[in-house]
Amino acid sequence: MRTNQTARLLLLSSVATAALMSPAMALDAQVFVDRVAEVYKHIGYDLSFGAATLDGDTVTVDGVTVGFVGASADTMEPMTFDTELTFSGVAEGTDGSYTVESLTIPDIDTEFASAPEPVGHVTASDIRADSLYIPTGETVPAVMLLQLVGSLSSGSVVVTRDGEEVFSVEGMDATSTFTPSQGTADLVDLKSVLNISGISLDLSTVGEEDPSAAATIEALGLTSITGDITQDLEWSMADGHMALNEFLFDFADVGALNLTADFTGLTPAVLDQLYAMQAAMGTTGDAAPTDEQAQAQMMQGMAIMQGVNIVNTSVRYDDASLAGKLLDYFAEQSGTDRATFVTGLKAQLPLMLAGTGIPALNDVVIPPVEAFLDDPQSLEIKVAPPSPTSLLVLMAAAANPAGLITALGLAVEANTADE
Repeated sequence: MRTNQTARLLLLSSVATAALMSPAMALDAQVFVDRVAEVYKHIGYDLSFGAATLDGDTVTVDGVTVGFVGASADTMEPMTFDTELTFSGVAEGTDGSYTVESLTIPDIDTEFASAPEPVGHVTASDIRADSLYIPTGETVPAVMLLQLVGSLSSGSVVVTRDGEEVFSVEGMDATSTFTPSQGTADLVDLKSVLNISGISLDLSTVGEEDPSAAATIEALGLTSITGDITQDLEWSMADGHMALNEFLFDFADVGALNLTADFTGLTPAVLDQLYAMQAAMGTTGDAAPTDEQAQAQMMQGMAIMQGVNIVNTSVRYDDASLAGKLLDYFAEQSGTDRATFVTGLKAQLPLMLAGTGIPALNDVVIPPVEAFLDDPQSLEIKVAPPSPTSLLVLMAAAANPAGLITALGLAVEANTADE
């Protein structure tokens, strides 16, 4: 009796162990990387992975070659990266999809040029991607392709030229959050933020190849540039409302350039059509499309985008000394003082705008540009139609340039407070 009970316990234990181990045993490293390559083809990448090996839930790959679907070797040569790729925490779902906790590569420390050319050297640390999702299915819908990566990050990146640092970044982080969760076909919205911090660019060595450019750079005080790049985006799926709240290039003692935009109608269904059109274009191989094919592609693209509306968009520049230095520099080059040079620029503004054939632009552009030239603080171009307007409607309105200003809600503002 006791022997039978022991046998039953051993049998039950083995069954439980097999059940627990079966997902890991079912994982195939080569099948996994093949699926990664197949999914990324949907967004235009042609990935060719090296040999893949499995250890528990970790897949290690010996390098990758990255190309672009439909690109010829003459126009876009594939790039080969001979470095180990480590996919950690790989799990296969019951539907054949995969989740990956992280993808990491070893720190980079390599030369990319050698004597007699200036010796270039690059180092990069802590490069990783987290929360990867690889969907299943022969056809992958756009709503799933939007959820491939949760975050990308790196530590410092340093580029040197003959031992002297010419470019560096302290770190980069790009993170997306998904509602209700990553990997669902019922995605409600996503939010994405990007931060590239501690950018440093040394232009003092430009003179070795272009002395005249070096003189201009030095006169403008641009031998050393530091700054950051940040982005903030929100995107809801049901109505395709995409709000680019900020895309800011901010450089100390130079200036800040910020782009914002607000669109509706940019739904996953629209992206599906665009991806399908892109895939069809890739089937032509290296041959350039005929005029008829190019015309058909343009018409197809316009038809797809007819439901996309612009709510508003803006480009704003806030000066931190660059504009003033440019005016001083070119005034000196002209052999005059800044005030006289600015007066001359103002006189040329109507002539510059005359070529557009839109007299109404004078009232929109000239007053704020003159104000900026007199006192360079900020200059902003805004587009805000009276109501959300299709991009195709705006293109049609271009046939009547005078009416286009009203259709766009075009405005130019100078020296205003940043909202």
